[in-house]
Amino acid sequence: MTSELGEAGFWILAALANGRMHGYGILAEVERSSEKRVTLRATSLYSALERLERIGWVSTDGQEIVDGRARRYYRLSSEGEGQLASELERLEAKADVARARLAGLRSATTFAVA
Repeated sequence: MTSELGEAGFWILAALANGRMHGYGILAEVERSSEKRVTLRATSLYSALERLERIGWVSTDGQEIVDGRARRYYRLSSEGEGQLASELERLEAKADVARARLAGLRSATTFAVA
């Protein structure tokens, strides 16, 4: 689990943490969860899913035909779950550092004004 996850990968794994989803569902969930900060095109999504599947973080989980079109489903693997948890820890550690520095900056500003 040494690969950098990246923004799109993070949101895809986070979407799949809700359970099994098809591509369009993942696209919609990524956009909703990221508050539209991340919008993926279908080609970008499937490219990312293929990469995440090669790494072992995502698995295909069946297929069905809907309105004459194949709909493939994906799920988060146990390795993907671990990667998502590791990424959350990394992001929380970064946020903790930034919070501490902002608090120090505010304290220094308050002290200088007083």
